[in-house]
Amino acid sequence: MNDIIAYFSTIPSSHRSLILVGGITFFWLIENAYPLFNFNYKKWHHAGINIFMTFTTIVVNFCLAFILLKTADWTIANHFGILQWLPKMSVWLYALAGLLLLDLIGAYLVHLVEHKTKILWRFHLIHHTDTWIDTTTANRHHPGESMIRFTFTALGVLIIGTPMWLVFLYQTLSVVATQFNHANISLPKKVDTILSYFIVSPDMHKVHHHHVLPYTDSNYGNIFSIWDRLFGTFMMLPKEEIVYGIDTHPHPEEHNELKNLLKIPFQKQPLKKNQ
Repeated sequence: MNDIIAYFSTIPSSHRSLILVGGITFFWLIENAYPLFNFNYKKWHHAGINIFMTFTTIVVNFCLAFILLKTADWTIANHFGILQWLPKMSVWLYALAGLLLLDLIGAYLVHLVEHKTKILWRFHLIHHTDTWIDTTTANRHHPGESMIRFTFTALGVLIIGTPMWLVFLYQTLSVVATQFNHANISLPKKVDTILSYFIVSPDMHKVHHHHVLPYTDSNYGNIFSIWDRLFGTFMMLPKEEIVYGIDTHPHPEEHNELKNLLKIPFQKQPLKKNQ
């Protein structure tokens, strides 16, 4: 564990970029060989839009990274935050507690709030407009949403009292997890079901991308599935019944053109519909 702490305490930006690109490449190759759905679409056009959004997410997080660093250093120096107030424990348990709490605030909570707050939903909506969910969809976030998610992550670091090595470890696991659960892959049902008791599995997350309520407002988790199960937001739907996208933006000119996607938060929005 000491080696892990040492590595993530000083992980180079090039390594973090390699993990992101390597993950997309790895899952893209797998989903091409063993796809869940055989999409009829312009794969490179679709990937181009999503990779552009991924790039803007990287830029936002890179520009604001100093805030996370200062926040994490302050909590440690001032013995502030949940982790700092807990009794002494093994480093493995300490890391697990930190990862769970970061996932709660930096992934589950912000995701839930985005769905329940109209102004924030305008930005998150871009993620849901994708009608061809694959691993490139993982970071299909409007730059405005990237800033919203960063704010919650920074808040999480402050409340939890997270050292920077644990923040970098969480972000690395989060990237790989979201690439995995968005990937257009088909796992054996029993395997996916077992995984869904511990982490967010592909079939579990695909339900969240079903085009109508109440499924759209379910399964908010990113790494761990415990929060959806604990707070009653866990739902399942046979993958054969899933229809991707969002019912308010069904037309290609709305969900498959980069210029319009960037404008969506500032357009008048129709209401989401129940099935």
